[in-house]
Amino acid sequence: MAEEKVETTDLEKRIEEALEPWLDELTPSQIVEQLDRYIVGQNDAKRAVAIAVRNRWRRQQTPEEIRDEIMPNNIIMIGPTGVGKTEIARRLARLSGAPFVKVEASKFTEVGYVGRDVESMIRDLVDRGINMVRNEREDDVMPQAQDRTEERLLDLLLPPPEEGPGGPQLVNTDGSGPRMFVAGDTGTVEASEDDAAARERYRRTREKLKKLLQEEKLEDREVEVEVSHQGFPMLEMMNPQQGGEGPEINLGEMLQEMLPKKSKRRQMRVSEARRVLLDEELKKLVDMDDVINEALDRTENSGMIFIDELDKIAGEKAQSGPDVSREGVQRDLLPIVEGSTVQTRYGYVRTDHILFLATGAFHVSKPSDLIPELQGRFPIRVELSSLSENDFVRIMTEPENALTKQYKALVAADGADLEFTEDGIAEIARIAFRANEKMENIGARRLHTVMTTLLDDLLFDLPGIPDPKVVCDREMVSERLEKVVEDEDLRKYIL
Repeated sequence: MAEEKVETTDLEKRIEEALEPWLDELTPSQIVEQLDRYIVGQNDAKRAVAIAVRNRWRRQQTPEEIRDEIMPNNIIMIGPTGVGKTEIARRLARLSGAPFVKVEASKFTEVGYVGRDVESMIRDLVDRGINMVRNEREDDVMPQAQDRTEERLLDLLLPPPEEGPGGPQLVNTDGSGPRMFVAGDTGTVEASEDDAAARERYRRTREKLKKLLQEEKLEDREVEVEVSHQGFPMLEMMNPQQGGEGPEINLGEMLQEMLPKKSKRRQMRVSEARRVLLDEELKKLVDMDDVINEALDRTENSGMIFIDELDKIAGEKAQSGPDVSREGVQRDLLPIVEGSTVQTRYGYVRTDHILFLATGAFHVSKPSDLIPELQGRFPIRVELSSLSENDFVRIMTEPENALTKQYKALVAADGADLEFTEDGIAEIARIAFRANEKMENIGARRLHTVMTTLLDDLLFDLPGIPDPKVVCDREMVSERLEKVVEDEDLRKYIL
């Protein structure tokens, strides 16, 4: 028994180590450590983000009388493309135990022009919160839902005796009652009123089926399942109008609730039936009203929105052309960031305490080109530095998702072994850095184009190469890429 307990403890420990902690559980230094696993450099940006995120948790611990007065410190991250701005947002989303969405500022337009209205980012955030809380609730009741699904599958595979006059009936537990019929090896067996053995035989048959079901040996067996109709295509097209004033009303959903539910019986395999029945049981066990209330609370107090390409809506307003709505987008964005109430299909949401992280290269425009009111709502500005040749070397070796590790895994899928030497990685970094200097500087994204060009022949010839071990050293890199780098026309169209 002691050995079993030790094994269980070790297993739980391994599971806990595999799961990434939520941001609320981490101190600022620990948040930076988590970001360091995937992002090279940019310590100032990591520190600013870590402090802002931790302040969300700190605010929740303050007395109620001052809690509403503590506003989030929104951040603008300024830097050229490919230096890690978006990657910071992606990793925060992975770590976040709160609703998190990433939006492109260039997709929003002033009300009256073609495009999405600014309030849609709040609706997206609420939808993300609903999905997050529902998944948590489903995880909590998953064992119970699986047990119910298993019992329903057993009823389909071995239908219980029918009740009613003229049909097979099950005897009572005390032995009294009407006759019972049990499925046996030779067909249906009639049990007399006092035949306890027949009852036991039926129970053993069900237990055997249950064991086979748990061992997934009945996955190809077909059963007949009653499924509800998923919806009406014409009603699903009746989506609420985006950007209009007044409450958001989804007529399609409203009519679907009023119309009677239709169901039909379908023949399907046990594997598919398990999925359908499990989904039905989860819907029965999860209280959606509770999910919505929890999601709205998380959205208001812990939600984060990452606004990319903020520089695309900066600058003076033009009289015509594509820039006509730039300043209008800023004016529409201002009340959302400043704090307002947005109507969603699940209820009203206040944006006062939602944290906004914005990024932009600001090559043409400057943060000061934003309207003053919007500038004031992003009090913290962090500048990200351009990447050096040494940074490229670190990017290809240090992060857990480094490009070299990704390509090794891809090549290993075809049974080959790809090895990168130190001088080979240094040469790749040198070529990528030179390409950025001679052409547009796209940061670490240049490594993707260089690596794709370098390994193009290898990835095409696999798995038919004679030698499964491929060494990527300085000589191989120079041979494959030097001509491309030196030739201006080739460099322009390939790298």
